[in-house]
Amino acid sequence: MQFHHHGYVSGDPRVQPAAGTGVDRPADLPDEVDVLIVGSGPAGMLLAAQLSAYPALTTRIIERRGGRLVLGQADGIQPRSVETFQAFGFAERITAEAYNIGHMNFWGPDPEHPDRIVRTARTEDYALKISEFPHLIVNQARVLDYFAEAAAHGPARITPDYGVEFLALTVQSEGDHPVEVLVRDVAGDREGRERVVRAKYVVGCDGARSAVREAIGRRHIGDISAHAWGVMDVLVNTDFPDWRTKCAINSAAGNILHIPREGGYLSRMYIDLGEVAEGDAHRVRQTPIDEIIRRANAILHPYSIDVKQVAWHSVYEVGHRVTEKFDDVPVGSDAAPRVFLAGDACHTHSAKAGQGMNVSMQDGFNLGWKMGSVLTGLSPASLLSTYSAERQPVAQQLIDFDREWSSLMARKPEEITDPQDLATYYLATAEFPSGFMTQYGPSAIVSGAGVPSLAAGFPIGKRFMSSEVVLVADGNAVHLGHHARADGRWRIYAFADAPAAGEASALANWATWMSTSEESPLRRFTPAGGDVDAVFDIKVIYQQPFEQVDIMAVPELFRPKTGPLGLTDWEKVFAAAPGAWTSTDIFDERELSRDGVVVVVRPDQYVAHVLPLTAPAELAGFFAGVLLPQSRPVRA
Repeated sequence: MQFHHHGYVSGDPRVQPAAGTGVDRPADLPDEVDVLIVGSGPAGMLLAAQLSAYPALTTRIIERRGGRLVLGQADGIQPRSVETFQAFGFAERITAEAYNIGHMNFWGPDPEHPDRIVRTARTEDYALKISEFPHLIVNQARVLDYFAEAAAHGPARITPDYGVEFLALTVQSEGDHPVEVLVRDVAGDREGRERVVRAKYVVGCDGARSAVREAIGRRHIGDISAHAWGVMDVLVNTDFPDWRTKCAINSAAGNILHIPREGGYLSRMYIDLGEVAEGDAHRVRQTPIDEIIRRANAILHPYSIDVKQVAWHSVYEVGHRVTEKFDDVPVGSDAAPRVFLAGDACHTHSAKAGQGMNVSMQDGFNLGWKMGSVLTGLSPASLLSTYSAERQPVAQQLIDFDREWSSLMARKPEEITDPQDLATYYLATAEFPSGFMTQYGPSAIVSGAGVPSLAAGFPIGKRFMSSEVVLVADGNAVHLGHHARADGRWRIYAFADAPAAGEASALANWATWMSTSEESPLRRFTPAGGDVDAVFDIKVIYQQPFEQVDIMAVPELFRPKTGPLGLTDWEKVFAAAPGAWTSTDIFDERELSRDGVVVVVRPDQYVAHVLPLTAPAELAGFFAGVLLPQSRPVRA
């Protein structure tokens, strides 16, 4: 973590100095805002945390609830989400309090005694096999707390406006703040007061029954299956031996997905309540908790649970729905969007695949930096059209995956031909639920060209998969991707060709061009008076051991002087060769060309382009389609 570059910091370095709209931020909701976020769920709170890095903007988040969420329904945290937490600065802290899913066990009927269950498979969880990040269980309320902290500690000092209800909106054809939003206070001294807030953009993160979605005429397409599940968070005593291990349990009496929770005692159980009778009219949702517990014990036979406390429970029918478009622009129109949907407002599904909160957060991450870039004048408004284009297909893939997983989970014993097939499916499809299968197609921000073969381990359109390198300045092994914060900047990783620092090389020529050419993205798109790395965080990775890299011979591009004191940043120069603290060579691990390669990564950690060091014109052309020229000069 880097700090002190704006002067000595004696307090918590995670609390950034207030700036712009974060200074003397008004307590009451203003009449005009740049961005109005409706709903403080995972998508909304991540979006607020991201936009807090843009203090020039007025961002407000309204929530009908009177205060913070006390008990959330979601709890599964996939590795991609933990990677996202790393970018927001709290991965280590939330991991420390979470339950880490190390294994998943599978249970089925005993062939000799079909009314009893036996363990049929033990599997290691997929997370650490495909990532350096774990697969966690932690209550949604705590996830929101951490994002709320990030938003409140960011320069814009964003905090939710609780007790404010969204009622309606109208998008006007003109004006600086064309979205007129009718809101009502539902708590406090002003309860019942209605008023209009005008916004440049509105984001509906207000759940499956989204009023924002209804206001823009979008349809939630899909259906509810004729199958019901009870879910409960419980504190119990039990003789079931795998109580602290995630389990899928199949028996003649039904099915259970059992998930231990954080804290060492609490667990969540999804209990199969069977097919819903035709004409039930949702009466199954009134199933009492005693009946849910009875069914759980029937499924667990010969084991049992003695429930001491039910922290929360519910009954739901599995539904799979996705909105046909995630913004307010009619299909076929090239108009700029003004209203967006994120999270459950545009995709709903079962909870058993552990995807809802995770995919919702990625909605917010995808949209946040784009809104910040457009509203601060770095990018054209057309960038915002890529949000729906990128996230709607991901939501549809999620619905398809969840439908298959839910069907497998709900099978009866006689429908299962191989007791191992659920375990096999769980591991074989690991990349999707982990969050790492998403691959965005070609667009203005994902190149359809480039030379992907130069960096086979960094596929264009997929998230930048980190690897260990050595920080030349101090010889410590670090994860290259962990240096990327959710600050809205583009990352450009220059993987050097063979010559050492200070010698003539393709890297040296590329660095000179980046620093001096009038066509360089660094010179064209960095705002006047801004730090040289305000828009682009440019790092170099040499092939040699760190001891052989003369840091003072490294091009000054990679040793920028930033901040009001003009201090040298020593943390942009890395070595790939193994050192005392790592055996990894990123060139081998990520199949990088030894002739050198440039990897461009978006602010939300997805690879946007792969080019040789000898193709500066192509790099300039790519960014010309993403960013707007800024007045110069930049501060070197």
